[in-house]
Amino acid sequence: MTATTARKVLLAAPRGYCAGVDRAVIAVEKALEQYGAPVYVRKEIVHNKYVVQTLEKKGAIFVDETAEVPENAIVIFSAHGVAPVVHEEAARRNLATIDATCPLVTKVHKEAVRFAGDDYDILLIGHEGHEEVIGTSGEAPEHITLVDGPEDVKNVQVRDESKVVWLSQTTLSVDETMETVDALKERFPKLISPPSDDICYATQNRQTAVKQMGAAADLVIVVGSKNSSNSVRLVEVALGAGARDAHLVDFAAEIDEAWLEGVSTVGVTSGASVPEILVQGVLEWLAERGFGDVEIVTAAEESITFSLPKELRRDLRAEAASLSDGSKG
Repeated sequence: MTATTARKVLLAAPRGYCAGVDRAVIAVEKALEQYGAPVYVRKEIVHNKYVVQTLEKKGAIFVDETAEVPENAIVIFSAHGVAPVVHEEAARRNLATIDATCPLVTKVHKEAVRFAGDDYDILLIGHEGHEEVIGTSGEAPEHITLVDGPEDVKNVQVRDESKVVWLSQTTLSVDETMETVDALKERFPKLISPPSDDICYATQNRQTAVKQMGAAADLVIVVGSKNSSNSVRLVEVALGAGARDAHLVDFAAEIDEAWLEGVSTVGVTSGASVPEILVQGVLEWLAERGFGDVEIVTAAEESITFSLPKELRRDLRAEAASLSDGSKG
């Protein structure tokens, strides 16, 4: 790096928490306030190490399966959604459930049910084993075939080429998904698209911001966990947009100083399940190493919010009413 080269940070906007993640995390916090610890959560409420650890300290207990939750306890379903069999098992075990599934994931579930009801073959574009894919597939297992990327298209078999529809996991790369859709359309010209785009607004906006700054950045640091699909995609999008190097980190302490060798411009963003405190930690780490000049790269404005799960809204209303009655007495 020459002495005349200015060091700066390009900070993506929007970044971090989306409306679905914000709703899910608040749901756990409100449940702990309302009912007291412990509150059980099936799977990670969102795919972020820091968020899970923080909620554990407050009294949330994370389990892999509903069977691990004691009978008559409270269990919260994660933002990624669950299959109907999970709801059925919870009912059998007398569990009180709070469904924190992101409303945009619920939309995909409803599409799957509707198309299955009309006897379509549903081609679900997504990553095998991801919780969201497992939940969506469980809505119509006899009708859904997973398509894991463009290279998987050749393996797809359908019953009737005139009755085929594609749906997708909400956190994928927009470009790769459309590449998969194009390949599917070549094989199945009558393929129907979902009524509205399945990839969520937050995923698209974060990818667009990274594309805008990627070509100008020598290095892009994406804050997010390795099991977060949308965070992993941001690294891929950054490299695809022209960034020379890109890395995923949970915390600033994971950044390797060697990555800064010969670097004058660092792009910074975060996945949709990442709290802003972690991004600020990265910005402070970079500032200490001469990258104190921060320029915001804005791709979109976000104002979407989702109301809390209905189970919590109902109980919170009841609590407010009882407090109101008490004050009148």
